[in-house]
Amino acid sequence: MEQLKHQLCALRERIDALARNMEKMKLAEYVALLEDTRRLLWVNFISGIARGLGIAVGFTILGAAVLYFLQKLLLLNLPLVSDFIAQIVQMVQIKMY
Repeated sequence: MEQLKHQLCALRERIDALARNMEKMKLAEYVALLEDTRRLLWVNFISGIARGLGIAVGFTILGAAVLYFLQKLLLLNLPLVSDFIAQIVQMVQIKMY
């Protein structure tokens, strides 16, 4: 009988821990979001805009940094590399204007 009480107590503790973890995961809010189609579409639309904007800004910054370093490398006057870089920088500057 004592062993059964111990097992029930352990089971109750595990159920409580599971309930706490489900509350931490906000599972009920997630299920409610899945059931509300209009809100789900809106949240996904906004997150898609944010993701696209982040990609655009990140690519712009990365491209500007690459062009900056290519221009600095061009000033070093390395024989083969500087001619190649000069062509790249010239093509980019033509496309910008």
